[in-house]
Amino acid sequence: MTATMFGAPLSLYSGKARSYLDWKGTDYTEVLATPAVHQAEIIPTVGRPVIPVVKLADGTVLQDTTVIIDHFEAEDPSPSVYPTTPRQRFAALLLEVFGDEWLVIPAMHYRWNYNEQWVYGEFGKVALPDGNPEEQREVGKQRGATFKGFVPMLGINDTTIPAVEASYEALLTDLNAHFETHPFLFGTRPSIGDFGLIGPLYAHNYRDPASGEIMRRLAPNVAKWVERMIDLEPRSGEFLADDEVPTTLLPVLARMMSEQVPHLAKVAGMLREWAAANAGTEAELPRALGMAPFEIEGVAGERMALSFSQWMLQRPLDFLASLTGDDRAACEALLRECGGEALLNFESGARLIFENHKLRVNA
Repeated sequence: MTATMFGAPLSLYSGKARSYLDWKGTDYTEVLATPAVHQAEIIPTVGRPVIPVVKLADGTVLQDTTVIIDHFEAEDPSPSVYPTTPRQRFAALLLEVFGDEWLVIPAMHYRWNYNEQWVYGEFGKVALPDGNPEEQREVGKQRGATFKGFVPMLGINDTTIPAVEASYEALLTDLNAHFETHPFLFGTRPSIGDFGLIGPLYAHNYRDPASGEIMRRLAPNVAKWVERMIDLEPRSGEFLADDEVPTTLLPVLARMMSEQVPHLAKVAGMLREWAAANAGTEAELPRALGMAPFEIEGVAGERMALSFSQWMLQRPLDFLASLTGDDRAACEALLRECGGEALLNFESGARLIFENHKLRVNA
């Protein structure tokens, strides 16, 4: 049965979902998420203008890339993007969080500080697909203004930009070394970690022209991985034997542990405070709990404390908590290898549930 994905070429998370659906060999059609489509298809069911959204043949609507992926994984579990062995699966889940929730920082920086004029035309192509370039650019500036407004809220400013660029270039160097010897993160099959990384690294940092030039120049193997990820052979490949997590991924995981995890710990504390203050009420969990500190390359800043990031982090933490014996020990050893000891006893903010297209605290 044919599914429909409402998305757009310039959309970070559409890139993630599209890559997965193509690899899975899903029977689907992509429909450009124009304003008319938002009004007719997305807002009435989801409640807000967001993409990607997948509508199944029976009318069921799936929103959020992780929900979309997990639906099709449950429907058709083999082959899977989730490794079955503990270290690989844990690492893959962690890297999905890193891509989805942290690499949006360099993705948004390079888009709006290197590609702004170009991307207005891209917004215009979505908002006014039948318009001429001048009309598209004008409406694109109006549509893009909202997204540009998120840039400082993500902690991107004159103080932090040099550190954001240094961190991103170092990440490219590490990934370039890894993809020199491995087609994907854990072998010849893409994992959930690959799909987490492809959103920002394709839809923004490869596809946008100025940042695409930077990637191809500094990290040609990363650019080739992106090209593989957007032109995947359906249902192909295998994960490495013996639960191997290549040592070339340890610097990537270490970057997550040093940059993202301390920020997530601050967000968890803010979530605990919010949950305590709103216990027994009908208050809706806000998307942002305020501003929380972060640090990149020794430079401190503040960015939105996103409640959704805690739901994403629950996934690898739940998997870790489910393990015992040698499997648990193997994943704990992996965390120690990459400086991730903070996750061994991470104090979560509150138990979160994502249902009916909304995130809520599990009372």
